[in-house]
Amino acid sequence: MKARFDIVARRRWFFLLSGAITVLGLAAFLLFGFNLGADFRAGSRVQMQLNEPVDVQKVRDMFDKIGLSVPQGGVTVAGTRNDMAVVRFPEVLTQDQIAKINQAEKQTFPKSAGADVRTVNPIVAQQTSRKAVWAVLLASLFIVVYVSIRFEYRFAISGIVALLHDAFIVMSVFALLRLEVDLTFVAAILTIVGYSINDTIVIFDRIRENLRIAKPRSFSDLERLVDKSLWQTMSRSINTVVTVLIAAVTLYFFGGQTIHNFNLALIVGLVSGAYSSIFIASPLWVAWRGRQMRRSAPEKHPA
Repeated sequence: MKARFDIVARRRWFFLLSGAITVLGLAAFLLFGFNLGADFRAGSRVQMQLNEPVDVQKVRDMFDKIGLSVPQGGVTVAGTRNDMAVVRFPEVLTQDQIAKINQAEKQTFPKSAGADVRTVNPIVAQQTSRKAVWAVLLASLFIVVYVSIRFEYRFAISGIVALLHDAFIVMSVFALLRLEVDLTFVAAILTIVGYSINDTIVIFDRIRENLRIAKPRSFSDLERLVDKSLWQTMSRSINTVVTVLIAAVTLYFFGGQTIHNFNLALIVGLVSGAYSSIFIASPLWVAWRGRQMRRSAPEKHPA
């Protein structure tokens, strides 16, 4: 693809844009925090396949009759025909309470297939949260090691900054929209990390190839070389992300409620990943590498 404007020369604008998004994301975290799902906090999840359109008030009344108070917003309608109700409780339900739910469900919803009750105690919730954090950290660590070995540490750090940028944007969107964060969200983050670093490495690889052909003697030469590399891989980057986005958007609308949040995280992460690979990772490497070039440049003495 032919270059239309200098991306690297305008890197400060892209850094400012990402900085503004980061500040907004931090504000969302401070104001709202995460809406943690049952996977990361103690509680119970009752899933009822009613086989009839869900009447939320009727579901709430059923639980009220057996002495269980459903929190505000605790009922989620799911299923391709809106015939599934998912009810969440902050406490761990006892076996006696579960038996009462099954009995009340049969009486209130005769077509129901029975309730699926899952509980998570505080210890399991804490362990799950810890494992999720370790999964993301270890994935990032191995990426740093791999990119450092294949390229150099400046490429690795620039790539990781872009990855953290992508993950942070997805987390900010979920915090802002109060969407539930569960294990599928972690799976989406890891998928985004893998996709984003793959796209970034393709661009880094082209930069390295061009560096072998043309040795930049000044910072301007380096800017032009990286800009040329970005535009040489631009078609590939755009075509790839559009193709994956088509699949993700299709699944978002037709994949069902259970993977709705996963697909939303994927869509946001794919767009952010494509942006950061082009406008953040490589320009960041140029800024870092350019500082070293300036320091190592020989001093010019007057004739």
